[in-house]
Amino acid sequence: MTGADDLIGRVAARASAAAGTLPAPARTAQVVEAEAQLGFAIPPLLARLYTEVADGGFGPLGNELFPLAGQGRTVVSAYRAERGAPRASESPARPEGVLPILDWGCGMYGAVDCLGTSGTVLVFEPNADTGDPADGWFVDEPGLADWLETWLAGGGWYRPDGHDDPELPEPAGWEEAVSRLAAPGAA
Repeated sequence: MTGADDLIGRVAARASAAAGTLPAPARTAQVVEAEAQLGFAIPPLLARLYTEVADGGFGPLGNELFPLAGQGRTVVSAYRAERGAPRASESPARPEGVLPILDWGCGMYGAVDCLGTSGTVLVFEPNADTGDPADGWFVDEPGLADWLETWLAGGGWYRPDGHDDPELPEPAGWEEAVSRLAAPGAA
């Protein structure tokens, strides 16, 4: 068993215990179709979550990962809506290759950088947007595996007492936001 296999198993157990009944896992063909619609590959660990745990419906503190596709808000529909909504400057409102996966509420959402090598997990915080859309992007964890481990360990800024924990570091701005927002080819 690999480290990823162990991680997927622990996520599946946690998700099942928290949700009770989870959506059925996505089929590999659904991942392939989502990637074709998005125009980029979904990181392997994220694809495994969808095909081995459930097609969304689980996550930290009752915040559930969006399903891949289908009715309602999905990763595909959220990405298309975010990339296709230009601001006054006519540049895309959200970075290329950054896949929304989770709604934190109050306009905030979690996303995975699908163009990087580690699947960096990002947070978009609209209240930090000072007119420059890049100002609203922060690194939550350097990789999806790190993010999952933090969730499984009961850590993270999003836990109920996270805002009052002086040990949690301030979120760092995502340095690639500026270049990704300027990237051509809105989906």
